[in-house]
Amino acid sequence: MTAWREVGEGSQPVGSPEPAAIRHPTGDQSAAALDADRLARVALTWIAEPGNRSVFNLVEQHGAVGALTLLREGGAPEEALRQSVAARLSAGDPLAVAAAAMERADRLGARLVTPADDEWPWPVADLHRLVLAGSTRRVDRETAPPLCFWVRGGHPLAETLDRSVAVVGARAATGYGLHVGTELADGLAERGWTVVSGGAFGIDAAAHRGALTAGGLTVSVLACGLDRPYPTGNTALFDRIADTGLLVSEWIPGADPLRPRFLIRNRVIAAATRGSVLVEAAARSGATQTMHRALAIARPAMVVPGPVTSTMSVGAHELLRQYPEARLVVSPAQVLEEVGRIGGDLAPQVRGPVRVRDQLDDESTMVLEALPRRGVRGVDDIAARSGVGARTALRKLALLEELGLVSRRGDGYALSPPLTRQVR
Repeated sequence: MTAWREVGEGSQPVGSPEPAAIRHPTGDQSAAALDADRLARVALTWIAEPGNRSVFNLVEQHGAVGALTLLREGGAPEEALRQSVAARLSAGDPLAVAAAAMERADRLGARLVTPADDEWPWPVADLHRLVLAGSTRRVDRETAPPLCFWVRGGHPLAETLDRSVAVVGARAATGYGLHVGTELADGLAERGWTVVSGGAFGIDAAAHRGALTAGGLTVSVLACGLDRPYPTGNTALFDRIADTGLLVSEWIPGADPLRPRFLIRNRVIAAATRGSVLVEAAARSGATQTMHRALAIARPAMVVPGPVTSTMSVGAHELLRQYPEARLVVSPAQVLEEVGRIGGDLAPQVRGPVRVRDQLDDESTMVLEALPRRGVRGVDDIAARSGVGARTALRKLALLEELGLVSRRGDGYALSPPLTRQVR
């Protein structure tokens, strides 16, 4: 279980220093300077994709305004980034694009959240140490913390994410997966936890709907602009989420849902929540990438087992095999035992139905077992068969009679009628 400490309005794991690029600004900054910082952060996420580690490092060293100036003047430290920035600059002025995005968001009823705001979710700072071993793809290397978020919905972002769990899984989910995803989210929401997912078909949508049905909070982290949430088939669901929860994105309004952006987005789902639950996943699944990111930053990673005959369970089961730290969970209570505060959210042990005979001591059990399924047996015979003395047998028979397990019949004892169908 991860220990958390309070930071500002939210919380973060103990021992996670905040990188300078997302550290809360000091109080002596002027309003004009803060506005310039906000505009520069938006511009930076346009000229380079969110998560770009070189851009993040430049912001740490020079601030957002200084980093933007450096990049516009061709001062990117890497050739690939210089080419990318040059291509974007040929399409327009980044500050003008940023200003237009702010106006568009205002019309949409969305807001920009930066580290200068009280609602900034500080746990995303852990992404500065996210390294995926053996990664060769750019989307697996560009895993730096966000510079800003666009948010649609009335709840404070940090407070909403402070007690949150990600529920992710396959788009092509089975009926089993949809049922489990819905029930998990419903149970978490009923216990006052926010359910976070990506808004996709399948498990994501089931998780969002489960939380909504329970009257709880749910957050959808998008890989595109807030004004064009994807997939469009879930438009009505996104509207419900915006009305009662939050829609969140790193991309400016109008941004397309390009394939690499979903993997970039997944790092935020892993870092902003207390832990992630994988319900179903095929052998190659974006949902497993969220889990790899959670594991890499020491967030609780949980897996719901599925039928071994289902292709939608292969990725989930392989995650359990590969990572000993991944935990198998089957209920909201078990999820909360992994992510809740120490001592506050322990799941009850799974037990079968309690029967009267389960409470018997060894001698009483032996006496009970010595009785025939049908018919009557004398005390001396019962004592001999059970291996206890006659006086002990009489005491235990009296106890069993009081519990309704045996009844006296003349000079002997017999099993009580209901028990004849259960014993042996």
